[in-house]
Amino acid sequence: MDVVVGQLLAGLSVGSVLLLAAVGMSLTFGQMGIINMAHGEFIMIGAYTVYMVQQFVSVAALSYVIAIPCAFLLAAAVGVLLEQGVLQFMYRRPLDTLLVTFGVSLILQQAARDIFGAPAVAINIPEFLSGHVSLLGAAIPVSRILIIVLAMVLVLLVSWLLKATQVGRRMRAVTVNRELAEVSGIPTRRTDRLTFALGSGLAGIAGVAITLIGSTTPTLGSNYIVYAFLVVVAGGLSSIWGAVIAAVALGIVQSAIAFGTTQSIATWVSFLLVVLFLQWRPQGIFSLKTRSLA
Repeated sequence: MDVVVGQLLAGLSVGSVLLLAAVGMSLTFGQMGIINMAHGEFIMIGAYTVYMVQQFVSVAALSYVIAIPCAFLLAAAVGVLLEQGVLQFMYRRPLDTLLVTFGVSLILQQAARDIFGAPAVAINIPEFLSGHVSLLGAAIPVSRILIIVLAMVLVLLVSWLLKATQVGRRMRAVTVNRELAEVSGIPTRRTDRLTFALGSGLAGIAGVAITLIGSTTPTLGSNYIVYAFLVVVAGGLSSIWGAVIAAVALGIVQSAIAFGTTQSIATWVSFLLVVLFLQWRPQGIFSLKTRSLA
């Protein structure tokens, strides 16, 4: 029983990491039709923000508290620069945005190498996060529990933003029907900019969380970008709760298969299952409901 619980919680923690990496991409891909291959580098920016904050704040726990809003703002700022400088001319041209943002990701990776060096930088993990807690007979790392809690909080905040605020209602309106939103007086360009900033900032927060479980290198984001895209597509475009279900399911499947085989086999089988699922339901878990006749 403790083995089953342990694998379930391990899968939930893996799914939480994937969800953190994917929730920002879900917003931008669903609304603007942009395949942002530089999304992983926004995660990397968040991870390196922790390192930079710790150069000035010696208390590890406090540095993480400060790094979360700093990572959000820094990643959001870089995202706005990318959207304003390049992507605003490529809306609804996913293949073009894929190629351009792939080039941007390489530039950001090289910039990180030039600034911080190629090896992993040393990040101080708070001591209380290095232990384990016993839950139903299974030993769970405290850092993983924190990531699960952080993912839940961010999803609830984003869901509240989309449903209960004017900015969120505008985002949903532009996603459903951009032309109708424009003639209704909604500033779609400003809404796109805010959406991209929010999605990029959420990726920055994901980078802060990922430093608790992995090394911080210039290629950190490359390890998550494909998984994030799979979660977004399987969950349904612009569906936050679809991304939640897809991330948790993918995390549990990966953890269960890796327990009896190897991580590489688990990754291969997970990709295959997602492809088969999309063959059966190409719109994802939740499809976008619109009033468009097109």
